[in-house]
Amino acid sequence: MNRRRIQAVARKEFCHLVRDFRSLYLAFAIPLLLILLFGYALSLDVDRIATVVIDYDRTALTRDIIHRLDASAYFTVRTILPDMEVAGEALDRGDATLAVIIPAGLTAGIKHEREAAIQLLLDGSDPNFSNMARAYVTAFFDRYNQERLGVFLNRQGKNSLAQPVEGRIRIWFNEDLESRNFIIPGIIAVIIMIVGAMLTSLIIAREYENGTMETIRALPLSAGEFLLGKAIPYFLIGLTDVLAAILMAQILFGIVMKSSFWLMMAASSLYLAVALTLGLLISILTKSQLVANQIALLITYLPSLLLSNFVFPVSNMPAILQGLTYLVPATYYINILTGIYLKNMNFLQLWVSFAVLTVMFLTLLTANWLQLRKEGL
Repeated sequence: MNRRRIQAVARKEFCHLVRDFRSLYLAFAIPLLLILLFGYALSLDVDRIATVVIDYDRTALTRDIIHRLDASAYFTVRTILPDMEVAGEALDRGDATLAVIIPAGLTAGIKHEREAAIQLLLDGSDPNFSNMARAYVTAFFDRYNQERLGVFLNRQGKNSLAQPVEGRIRIWFNEDLESRNFIIPGIIAVIIMIVGAMLTSLIIAREYENGTMETIRALPLSAGEFLLGKAIPYFLIGLTDVLAAILMAQILFGIVMKSSFWLMMAASSLYLAVALTLGLLISILTKSQLVANQIALLITYLPSLLLSNFVFPVSNMPAILQGLTYLVPATYYINILTGIYLKNMNFLQLWVSFAVLTVMFLTLLTANWLQLRKEGL
């Protein structure tokens, strides 16, 4: 390969990027905006559940239950309503997710050792949120019952009953159970696909549409030199976005990688190379910027977001979709990001994902080269 010819192609692509405001916006502004939106707006954590209470008993005991519920980090008691009809309207409007109905005579039933029931109404519009909310409110009343039982046994002069089995839970890797610690690194995979695949899917198609591909065929330029020259500007832009994402994650959200920075850069470079070759192949095959952009959106950005174990667990998907996830490069890159950011893993523990990405890159590179050879380069 001739270094001067590669530099000439890369310089031409840099000049086009500088003149094209839309490409620069897509390359820099959107990735940074995605980090801010996903970091601040997207959260899989369930807390501060909007709660309304209807207290028909109005005793010191029921006021204590309401106070404990509001003091929990998982619930926020918005207001105490007069009756069920108003509570139903609050659930209908979305002003509340949980309604707690305390019946009259609850305190008297407890004092006389009779069964006492509290009704809980939960908005099930979002099943995942509702399941988590149900688990939290069930755990809240289980803990409250244990405390009441302990007080009762103490008054009887008896010791508290020992639990036959005690589960001692210890959280590894993401000790605070913050979804942000997983989402922010994962969004880097989406950013690279935007810069690497969606932008490069336009560059060769643009040559066909502008009629300059015939001129390029007449130049003493090989297919490898042409591909490398076209890819270099976007490779540098992609690495710049990765560095910006790492810096923003640390400064804005306090997310620091536990493993090696250089391992992170090696993985990002390899994944970026896969994205670039995929985008270039789409551009060569379609020869149309509009079609290339639509295809790139369908087979790069959306699978990276939906089928990579990033937002939605692969284990919950149908078998057919689970099989498709093995073809998504972001699946392996996100596995590497998880190991680097959360698990302090080294290359020997992540080599399988590196190997798969390497095979994908070499396969796509070969396909690009063969296709350009057919086009006369």
